[in-house]
Amino acid sequence: MSASRHPIALRLERQVGEGTRLLATVMALPLVDGIFPALVLAGAVSTVLGMIEVGLLIFGGSATLAVVLAEMEGSRSDQVKNVLLVGAIIVPVAALQAAIAPTIESVLEMYIFERFAALVILAIAAKTASATIGEYLPRPSLIISLGLVASFRPSDFAFEFVADPAYVLYGTGAAAVGVGFALSVAVLAPWLRGNVDIDRFRFGSAVALGILPFTILGIIPTEAPLALAVLAVTALLAFNPDGAATPFGEEEPTPDAAAATDGGAPDEPFEDTEDAVEPVESEDDSGSPGVSDGDRAPWL
Repeated sequence: MSASRHPIALRLERQVGEGTRLLATVMALPLVDGIFPALVLAGAVSTVLGMIEVGLLIFGGSATLAVVLAEMEGSRSDQVKNVLLVGAIIVPVAALQAAIAPTIESVLEMYIFERFAALVILAIAAKTASATIGEYLPRPSLIISLGLVASFRPSDFAFEFVADPAYVLYGTGAAAVGVGFALSVAVLAPWLRGNVDIDRFRFGSAVALGILPFTILGIIPTEAPLALAVLAVTALLAFNPDGAATPFGEEEPTPDAAAATDGGAPDEPFEDTEDAVEPVESEDDSGSPGVSDGDRAPWL
């Protein structure tokens, strides 16, 4: 990864590859590991602010930022199309999970599962902040698997949809906010690469993500968007206008174009325009050509 050594994105890159596939994996993780349904059931997306908070931290965040800026290839329009393609999968699946959240709740002891979900988010936040710390922590998939085993109650299974349509709306909106975040990064990528410190944003977003579990556990009220406030401060601190930025609306110059602006192609050999000095031959006393000064040995 060229622009940021994001620990989670790097690990996923080794497993699934680069580009659009890596972005889809990063954004789909909350749907696969059960974090998003746990947040819906905990009421974390019951308000507009909660919807924005979950969308930016769970579906967006520093991993999505790093992948779009460092791994996605092609022109700006190609990157926008790829992000929309990923969003066409993420948003409907999130809407479905939000709708059947009561069904998931019926087979789980939520008091136990919520605590494992909080541990998973804390582990992801720690791995995002430091790759060294992440090496000593169990994988989030292992933690959530243990949580499913500990809280599984198959005898109470009941297939039902969420009673309040607002939960489905907010849940779908959270995924849409994450896709919108990735889309804005793709559009502003040339400008962001020169004006945003990705690693500083990564650490700050890890702190904001670490606050989110306290919302799941009820320690922080869902009406208090503390994590969102931390993320806003992080974005402000990560702004680094001293970097070399590409003006908004212009594509980044290609290597050939960059070489042309520097005064010519770098592969052209340098040619000396000065006239070469011809060796002057001298005649000796017998009239025959003598040895030129350029051919004399240095000690003569």
